[in-house]
Amino acid sequence: MPERVRNAPFLRYFWIMLKALKYMTNMKRLPILVMLIVAGTFVAFQSLGKSSDPPSKYEKILRNVGQMLKEAHYSPKDINDEFSKKIFTKYLNDLDPDKNIFVQADYDALKKYETKIDDEIKGDAPVEFFLTAGQLFNKRIEEVSKTYNTILTDPFDFSVNETINLDADKMKAAANEADVKEAWRKRLKYLALDRYVELLDIREKNKSKEGFVVKTDAELEKDARDRVRRVMDRTFDRYRHKFSDDDRFSIFVNDITTTMDPHTEFFPPVDKRYFDEQMSGSFFGIGAQLTYDDGNIKIASLVTGTPAWKSGEIQVGDIIMKVAQGSGEPVDLNGYVVEDAVKLIRGTKGTEVRLTIKKTDGSIKIVSLVRDKIVQEETFARSAIVKSGSEKVGYIFLPEFYADFENPNGARCSIDVAKEIMKLKEEKVDGIIMDLRNNGGGSLYDVVQMAGLFIEEGPIVQVKDRDGKPSVLRDKDRSVLYDGPLAVMVNEFSASASEIFAAAIQDYNRGVIIGSTSTYGKGTVQRNIGLDFASNLLGSNSELGTVKLTLQKFYRINGGSTQLRGVASDIVLSDRFERLKLREKDDPDALPWDEIAKANYAPWNPGYDISTVQKLEQERLNNNEVFKTIKANTDWLDKQNDKEHSLQLEKYRQEQKAIQATVKQNEALEKLRDSLDVSFVPRDQNMFAHDKIKQDRFDNWLKGLTKDIYLDQAVRVMNDMINQKNLAQSSKQPNKAF
Repeated sequence: MPERVRNAPFLRYFWIMLKALKYMTNMKRLPILVMLIVAGTFVAFQSLGKSSDPPSKYEKILRNVGQMLKEAHYSPKDINDEFSKKIFTKYLNDLDPDKNIFVQADYDALKKYETKIDDEIKGDAPVEFFLTAGQLFNKRIEEVSKTYNTILTDPFDFSVNETINLDADKMKAAANEADVKEAWRKRLKYLALDRYVELLDIREKNKSKEGFVVKTDAELEKDARDRVRRVMDRTFDRYRHKFSDDDRFSIFVNDITTTMDPHTEFFPPVDKRYFDEQMSGSFFGIGAQLTYDDGNIKIASLVTGTPAWKSGEIQVGDIIMKVAQGSGEPVDLNGYVVEDAVKLIRGTKGTEVRLTIKKTDGSIKIVSLVRDKIVQEETFARSAIVKSGSEKVGYIFLPEFYADFENPNGARCSIDVAKEIMKLKEEKVDGIIMDLRNNGGGSLYDVVQMAGLFIEEGPIVQVKDRDGKPSVLRDKDRSVLYDGPLAVMVNEFSASASEIFAAAIQDYNRGVIIGSTSTYGKGTVQRNIGLDFASNLLGSNSELGTVKLTLQKFYRINGGSTQLRGVASDIVLSDRFERLKLREKDDPDALPWDEIAKANYAPWNPGYDISTVQKLEQERLNNNEVFKTIKANTDWLDKQNDKEHSLQLEKYRQEQKAIQATVKQNEALEKLRDSLDVSFVPRDQNMFAHDKIKQDRFDNWLKGLTKDIYLDQAVRVMNDMINQKNLAQSSKQPNKAF
């Protein structure tokens, strides 16, 4: 035992725990190991601390989070004064991103906490910073509410030549209340100008139509201000009714966790349940889709056979005013957005939820519903067939790597993708395209299983924790479900598990990666760990909340990490998101790229030369004006984001006209002139015949594919792969005598 450990009781306890649990190092046991270590160290920490008053809920959570980050995070930063300063700045920026609420005096008053947040995290000081900042925020919100109402009372003069800066990174804190008022004057003027121009355009377009009321410029200017006022009223109602200490505390804790790395997150219990529902593809609710309309939460559609549909008391267009859990006190949805309302309405199977509904005829009624299981088919894998000349190309869309961790018989993406492959093989497709665009990842287990469908047994990904030797996750099944030509579609939002899959396919030379210059660049692995160590040692949920903790980093089988760099596409197709700073590399708290030793694997012989496929597609792209124009437009739009915006009517109209025309051109260019021949797999033709709403959504999804220029290019690439493979096979056939 090291000397420094022997002389420190806390470290000695931790060292003993590590030695005793060292054998628990494989992937399946790792979450248990971490929870045991964190729980043990927290108990030791508490027992060694000074006696004091029982900690508050906030202090318990913050202390537990701090211990978890320190003892278990893959690459923990020191929780010291420098860390404290980062959190201080980050949290105040989150409360006031546009620098138009706080004044410099507020920052000065809070300055005393700048180097004390680390003490709050460690339990050496009471939790005060976020509460004090919240009190100041609430005070300023009421003052700003009066300010915006006063400003919106008088007409704006849109002939004045002035500009506004909308880049939060370039804004400075307001020196005084006069600066705050000026910032709000410009922002409100900008918002009103945008709506005023829209109203002018509507008047110009409709002035000759019978029955259209032609308003004066002054009347339209007032209408524009009234529209802005309604938006501001809803925003500030949300601050008053929905932005509680608990909400601000969640932001505060997430500022702490995401400073360790962007993917270590804190979930309050209701948010954790919502996260699990998104991952599993199912939830317990009432079966109604909600929409936000002019400050109200409305019923947008009902799912056939669900509690809302069966009740006969809820119709599309009804407004949900309040939500109560059984006989509990109803929560007024004033100031709520759809996601917040959804979290209240969903819950545990068999429990009662009571909705106060305002019907379309104005009547009010309370509807009692019992929650039941609702399945979100749109989150599951689905397939189609694209006919291109004499070739049939199979297409599989996978929106996320879903897995129902709570139900061993629940939906799993690897199983579902295997089913889709078998359907396509029945139709004798010549190649398969896997579409992972916008797929943010999910289950690590399932991506390994899914990659194994396309290769013989072998390594898929390497995983390393902060102290251990890299472990290799392998496909152990020597069978190959599909061995034909394969392409994988990706974009900037293909992340995590999507990148593992694409990287494995690329490293094995198994298929061609098609899409943006690179994928997102998330090369870390997280586990959900509940914060109530004492009563919920092995659970991922607790009444205190849950931390999605970064425990490991994954690496390609070629040794390189996907962290920051992502997976570079073999064939690059320009898109309108390329220049947006939304990838992992654009986050200052992201972990660095590195590499480890290459795994032992044998590349696949695909029967075609990928470099030839690349060359053929590049020749097409060199002559493709659509993709050239998309790239030029995207570069131009990116430059517009760095400019200050005019508040003078004609200059603003010219700026917006150019921007809108460019955006519309890109949107139009992304739709094929000549539709692709896309059809359902025959057995899926009437998949949702029992539910017209679901069937309509499925039909619309298929219709969208027929106009997808990126799918069109992927099909062209696939045809090159098929043709090359056919030529290679025919050249191997023995000569025949005639």
